Amino acid sequence: MSYTETNAQVVAFKKGMLEVRIFSDREDMGKEAAMNVSNTIQKLLENRTEINMIFAAAPSQSDFMKELINDKLIQWERINAFHMDEYIGLEQAAPQGFGNFLRDRIFGKVPFKSVHYINGRAEDPSAECERYAALLTQHPVDIVCLGIGENGHIAFNDPPVADFNDPKQAKVVELDMACRQQQVNENLFAEINLVPTHAITVTIPALLKAKHLFCMVPAQNKAKAVYDTLNNKISEECPATILRTKEGAILYLDKDSATLLATN
Repeated sequence: MSYTETNAQVVAFKKGMLEVRIFSDREDMGKEAAMNVSNTIQKLLENRTEINMIFAAAPSQSDFMKELINDKLIQWERINAFHMDEYIGLEQAAPQGFGNFLRDRIFGKVPFKSVHYINGRAEDPSAECERYAALLTQHPVDIVCLGIGENGHIAFNDPPVADFNDPKQAKVVELDMACRQQQVNENLFAEINLVPTHAITVTIPALLKAKHLFCMVPAQNKAKAVYDTLNNKISEECPATILRTKEGAILYLDKDSATLLATN
């Protein structure tokens, strides 16, 4: 692993095909990620009438989204938006709902051509997975903006249910206890028994179909997951390790999430 000082505040290196960039704080991380995503959007739209993007809903994405929605160069009306997972059974207006999180921070803030929500209250969750998979087939994803969970998950593909060769594009999953506890640790739920036990998630192969993956992972509570992502064997035991096989993937860290990495 080789490290390069790109400037006084950024350390960059590659692990496998994954490009890693470490920033002094999460604000600078968010600004750089937003600028890179904006540049990619603009480049894609030079030769396309529209593009398709998937967004993650998590506190780790807030700095990035705040910068992205203020970018005046993005032609939002040429972008179809999707999100990557949703709890099953939450009340429709629950602030913890991922669709609600994204609506409040980006989907309702800029004029997308279309926004496609996962319905976590669908009477038949399996049929909802099929509906959403059909939408993803109709709108092949170009850009994914994601994070990594404390247990190494990407979307809600926790280690017990992650499948690098999943035949489905969306599926119902039972949430790992570590994943549910993270929601409490981040003050999204008051206690663990309030966190839903199941969710709908876009699968790992469906996410990796995108040519461009931008993964924003700040904060101390993600340090172990970041270390495992970059150093463990590539397997479903730490789903995010698959990012090391993906050309066009960039991992953005702040100094807190990079605590366990040697940078000299």
